[in-house]
Amino acid sequence: MPSDLPSLLDLQHAIARELWGGTGSGDGGGSAHVSADGLAPQARLGIYRNTAATTLVAALRLSYPAIQALTGVEFFEGAARLFIEKSPPQRAWLDGYGEAFPDFLARLPEAAALDYLPDVARLEWAVNSVLHAPDAEPLDLRRLAELDASTLGDMHFVPNPAVRLVRSEFPVDAIWRAVLNHDEDALRHIDLTAGPVWLLVQRAPDGIDVDRLGEWQWQFTAALLAGLPLHTALGATPPSDAHAWLATLLSAGCFTGFGQAQASDLPFPDLSP
Repeated sequence: MPSDLPSLLDLQHAIARELWGGTGSGDGGGSAHVSADGLAPQARLGIYRNTAATTLVAALRLSYPAIQALTGVEFFEGAARLFIEKSPPQRAWLDGYGEAFPDFLARLPEAAALDYLPDVARLEWAVNSVLHAPDAEPLDLRRLAELDASTLGDMHFVPNPAVRLVRSEFPVDAIWRAVLNHDEDALRHIDLTAGPVWLLVQRAPDGIDVDRLGEWQWQFTAALLAGLPLHTALGATPPSDAHAWLATLLSAGCFTGFGQAQASDLPFPDLSP
């Protein structure tokens, strides 16, 4: 093999850089090793670039249907292509592409007029993540009944991968539902100043459930999903319905297992978004 030929890995990296707007022909880039064969290397790579971009826009459209409906097809495609240039995929799993899109929208000047847009996108990403999360067997509650009550405080739970939490200053769940249901009347009557919403997103047998929680319920659930011991999640003065809410989470399959924590002095984390 001639010494000036790159390795396959180096060639793949060079081609990838050119596909996403990197180095060009003649400077040691991937196109320098593309055979013309009737079509210039840059033109040949352009075909792949356009195909890849179109595929990624379609993937983002599937993950963010409400965002496209709120902004319009043309705006969405333009924003998506800008995002793709700045954040090309790092793996081949298209269902997992686009996690950073909400933060991109938050920085996009053209989207500033819709200040709720990034949070609607965060909800849509949570829904997408839950939809494509791997299947996991819920915790068998009979195992908990066998435990010594004195050890329950140091217990931590293993979260189900098909569960997410979202918090927003806007009623993003109402916006999301109204948009996807094409309910213009409901959309017109949404009060954007109604205060924050605390949402639990989880996969159910018949689809994805998006439910509003109270602030304490959300904070408690976030602590448990973060793996904190039960007594830490409960805090010094838990509300009277704390154990009832824990039972609700357990029966809903939000956890797949449990363990005994050895970190009773762990501080309560900052669970703000």
